Amino acid sequence: MYTFTSITNLQNDLKKGIVTCTALVEQHLAAIHAAGDLNIFLEVFDATALQQAAAVDARLKAGNAGRLAGVIVGLKDNICYKDHKASASSKILEGFVSLYSATCVQRMVEQDAIIIGRLNCDEFAMGSSNENSAFGPVKNPLDPKRVPGGSSGGAAAAVAGNFCQVTLGSDTGGSIRQPASFTGTVGIKPTYGRVSRYGLIAYASSFDQIGPITKTVEDGALVMEIISGLDAHDTTSSSKPVEAYHTQLHSGKKYRIAYLKECVFAEGLDPEVKANVLAQINALKAAGHTVEEASFPFLDYMVPVYYVITTAEASSNLARFAGVHYGYRSPHATDLESTYKKSRSEGFGKEVKRRIMLGTFVLSAGYYDAYYSKGQKVRRIIRDRTLDLLKSYDFLLTPSTPGTAFEFGKNSADPIKMYLEDIFTVQANIAGVPAISVPSGLHSNGMPMGVQLMANNFAEGDMMDIASEIKPLS
Repeated sequence: MYTFTSITNLQNDLKKGIVTCTALVEQHLAAIHAAGDLNIFLEVFDATALQQAAAVDARLKAGNAGRLAGVIVGLKDNICYKDHKASASSKILEGFVSLYSATCVQRMVEQDAIIIGRLNCDEFAMGSSNENSAFGPVKNPLDPKRVPGGSSGGAAAAVAGNFCQVTLGSDTGGSIRQPASFTGTVGIKPTYGRVSRYGLIAYASSFDQIGPITKTVEDGALVMEIISGLDAHDTTSSSKPVEAYHTQLHSGKKYRIAYLKECVFAEGLDPEVKANVLAQINALKAAGHTVEEASFPFLDYMVPVYYVITTAEASSNLARFAGVHYGYRSPHATDLESTYKKSRSEGFGKEVKRRIMLGTFVLSAGYYDAYYSKGQKVRRIIRDRTLDLLKSYDFLLTPSTPGTAFEFGKNSADPIKMYLEDIFTVQANIAGVPAISVPSGLHSNGMPMGVQLMANNFAEGDMMDIASEIKPLS
């Protein structure tokens, strides 16, 4: 039984012949099928994964394997992979098979990553607990009575449970970082435009970003280096050159860090999470970094602004799913109008329908100025204040989440309470800046806690450098 520790160590062991890609894939397939009750995978690509493994073994033998040779990767179910299904964990995309691969997936495959399956998530990436999937909730492998976080809950659970070495998720308001915090993994949301969104089933196009979930910051840096960069298929992708992120870690540089007092001392923050963050602040100071308190007085506005704008974009993006061209079509439809109404009513889940209705409302003629237009103005204020702080500091530090992974059903009856699970993570998406969640310690309930760092646009290299210094505290 091979034990994975890092991509670097894995590739050294592959070159030495200690393990083969084929043996590694077989081991992971057996583990995945044995843990089917966790509901992490919607589909396992047994045949194609073994084919890829054999091909990579041959390239390793020939000495021309790629930078991700042998790395086993899982894909959140809203990221397309050619000739494989993608459903965004929704009944409305039942039977859909993608005709192309997302750019990030293609770039990883070209570096000899092995794609092993598609991962359960909140339907259309709408959720903070992975309880909104049309195919049932994902169980946290660290405690199956608890949620893994969302919406990339399957992606985080797959890494935490050792079913994948790397997964790709999407982050619209914290959907990579929040589940990373809940599962003790590393979750990276890049700068908006750093990673192509081509091949991502959209939720809110001006917020969505694809990013990796990994065991270590070092692995995340390598994956980021490979999936980042300009893409002709995505006009919002940046032409800014991609740095050699993995060479910038453990640099020894001393940084200026601001912790946001409204987050660290927020009412309702779990006392142990607060104590852990304060201990990390002291550890950073002891390491020679400048860490100071800063004010960000817009905390109460971020979640409302996020939901006004993202639901508006979702109502537009999801209009294409109507039972006409592909996916689910209601068997009860009798004409064109009933095809639209019944297919969408039956095909979308409760949370997705709630957000479509909210979005349609805020875009309607009588309420556009009162909600959507005002929301965009407040978004600009939040972005400007965030960037102002990042002129004086290299990073902004907050808890990743208000608490640890909660038990199933605890928040599902109250949508507002569930939405507040993202209160510390939405800022990075509203402002478009990069952010990372790293494991910060264990709560007395045995569950992981995470600390979040936000950086200036395209400062992923420095952000991962400082993140690589943060170690879980007991």
